[in-house]
Amino acid sequence: MGTSSSARSGAGAAGFSEDERAAMRQRAAELKREASRGRRDKAAAEELDVLAKIAEMEPSDRALAERVHAIVTANAPELSPKLWYGQPAYARKGKVVCFFRSGHADKQPYSTFSFTAEANLAAGRGLWPTSYGVTELGDEAADTIAALVRSAIS
Repeated sequence: MGTSSSARSGAGAAGFSEDERAAMRQRAAELKREASRGRRDKAAAEELDVLAKIAEMEPSDRALAERVHAIVTANAPELSPKLWYGQPAYARKGKVVCFFRSGHADKQPYSTFSFTAEANLAAGRGLWPTSYGVTELGDEAADTIAALVRSAIS
């Protein structure tokens, strides 16, 4: 008959081995340190994650994502950049308001810039778009995104 995993680890009938308990204590201490760094450090780390993800994109998507990032952060500084399903997103109080999806990552001929139900776009409207296909961002398109983002957080 085989040996149980707890017996192999030296835990016996008592549960976890001393090494396993030490590893759990160490991980708990790491989590406490991370939590004590505060919200500001977490926000900075999340923005770095977004910028790193943008840097990994195909050149055409990278240019779009960089411009979207600049537009959103300039027009809605209260939104926090974060990754959402592995793509750049912008959240208020932890809830995503808008996000960019790479066309190359989705194997689509265009990228998208979209809004979630957290965005304030429906005010008094029976029909409104929540997602936009993006292949280039000229000044007019950039102005449209800026206005939509400002509306989304109003």
